[in-house]
Amino acid sequence: MNQNDKKKAAAQAAMKFVHADSIIGVGTGSTVNYFIEALESVKNTIQGAVSSSDESTKRLKAMGIEVFDLNSVSSFDVYIDGADEITQHKHMIKGGGAALTREKIVAAVAKQFVCIIDDSKQVPVLGKFPLPVEVIPMARSYVARELVKLGGDPEYRQGVVTDNGNVILDVHNLTILNPVEMERKINQIVGVVTNGLFAHRGADIVLVATDDGVKEIT
Repeated sequence: MNQNDKKKAAAQAAMKFVHADSIIGVGTGSTVNYFIEALESVKNTIQGAVSSSDESTKRLKAMGIEVFDLNSVSSFDVYIDGADEITQHKHMIKGGGAALTREKIVAAVAKQFVCIIDDSKQVPVLGKFPLPVEVIPMARSYVARELVKLGGDPEYRQGVVTDNGNVILDVHNLTILNPVEMERKINQIVGVVTNGLFAHRGADIVLVATDDGVKEIT
């Protein structure tokens, strides 16, 4: 299978976590787009979705799926999203699509987080993929200097404004041996909204599409 075939397979495998009359948390990205396509077959049996980005919201609404404001939903069963990198401990880097803050919020509310990936996203140590950090615009330079102190090489993602009106710094050259601690340290920098480490709240289940089929890691 090529990478797109694997993404489709992982997305299709996630459908077993979609139950009738439920609200589904939906993430952002190329693998999730295949999951949204798969939802069309059950769109009349679910209540609707909570979305982590404007882009996913547009796709869901275009399909005729109701999208709920998260403030109107106290909890829901499952959040389906991808990852840019993930370890055997189910710690992740996310945010390649600049939706990390809303993804982290939706994941926090969900009872279960199911991560759908192809096997190219599995890594022994996080950090080869640049770590996205969402930053209040006026704090961009200050935050960048603080990230250098943590050993990173931050780069301003030119021309990108998040759905929250903020900017992204992509931090290169980090070898993240303790993702939980690094997530905490970066989030404590004044001006940081959040960073793309999903370690404090990692995935509960990972569906990995490989040449031999989709494997479930719990």
